[in-house]
Parts: sequence; C-alpha cells; structure tokens
Amino acid sequence: MAGAWEVKDGGYRLVDNPPKPKGQRRQVLVDEPTGEEVTSYTVLEEKLAALGWEKYGADHPQILRFRQESTALLIYLPKDFAKFKLEHMDDVVAKNRGAFFVRDG
Repeated sequence: MAGAWEVKDGGYRLVDNPPKPKGQRRQVLVDEPTGEEVTSYTVLEEKLAALGWEKYGADHPQILRFRQESTALLIYLPKDFAKFKLEHMDDVVAKNRGAFFVRDG
C-alpha cells in the first residue's frame, strides 16, 4: 500500500497522497558533472541521450518511456513534468550511477 496513515480523533485512515507539511522543501534532480538542475523534460532528455538512452514508444498518453539498447533497463516518467516526483528522480539516479543526484531545491 502506498500512502501514509493519518491519526485523527482516536481513529486512523490511509491517505493516498498526504499533504506535505508546510516548509518542506521540494527535491530536484541535478546533473552531477555540471551541477545543473533538471528543470524540464527537454533538459532531461538531452542528458539521458548523452548517456545512451532513447525515447521509446511515444504512443502512451500519460507516460514517457526511455530505454537503453545495451541493457534491459527502462525508465517510466509521467508526461507532465509537474508530476515528476522523488520516486521518478530516484529511478533516474539508480539507473545512471554517477550521472545524477537528488538534492533539496
């Protein structure tokens, strides 16, 4: 199950997308060699292409897919960059060791 447990008035419930506490900083994906923040999919696509990734199957209305021909790795991202969250950043970092990292923005 994804989400967080909310305790209120002696009861509890599972909240799918809990609100972020005020003051919590957002995370940003950073290109490690240059220190540049990834601010759009255009920037990310350029960086991934330089690492041997290519866009794969443009037919899905909500998902961007990338693959690396030399491996069986795939990266799935939401088409809307506003929905590009920490879990997507972590996937990019894990599949491109030494090329990206995540920091508080």
